[in-house]
Amino acid sequence: MTAVDDLFAQLTQLRSQQSYPPVHLWHPEREGSIDIRIDADGTWYHEGGRIARHALVKLFSGILRKDADGYCLVTPAERLSIVVEDVPFIAIDAEQGEGLQGPELIFTTNVGDYVTADAEHPIWIAGNNQRPRPYVMVRDNLAALISRPLYYRLVEACSEDADGFFIASRGSRFPLTH
Repeated sequence: MTAVDDLFAQLTQLRSQQSYPPVHLWHPEREGSIDIRIDADGTWYHEGGRIARHALVKLFSGILRKDADGYCLVTPAERLSIVVEDVPFIAIDAEQGEGLQGPELIFTTNVGDYVTADAEHPIWIAGNNQRPRPYVMVRDNLAALISRPLYYRLVEACSEDADGFFIASRGSRFPLTH
């Protein structure tokens, strides 16, 4: 087994070990807002100051939910709305490997989520060809912006056919241009 195969196997195992609180089941009566903001580059702020403790950001990201009226942090006791400038996460790395269904692309986010691009976790491009904004669905309607360096790596690794440039993962094709 090569080092790349070993890394891919480790990422696959980490992805399968992830678990999150069932925030989709929690509908507390107490609602409000909290002065937490996630800026467009994925940095979390509380009352104007950057949240420097990664463990705290990771904890908050686990109770994050996107509702029809916006993003919120949810516990069984309360629902607190927050501000998210674009999407809450940034995809900072990805590894390609061979899975049971052919090529797989596993993303790592800035908060330690691992997600395999597939039909439930698509990659899409917003913006225009001069300034594309690539995204991947992470979980429960929460998306990650694919960082610019990672997007360039995906473009280098993509395939091309008559429909344009694309990357394949778990039997799905994802265009990397409009």
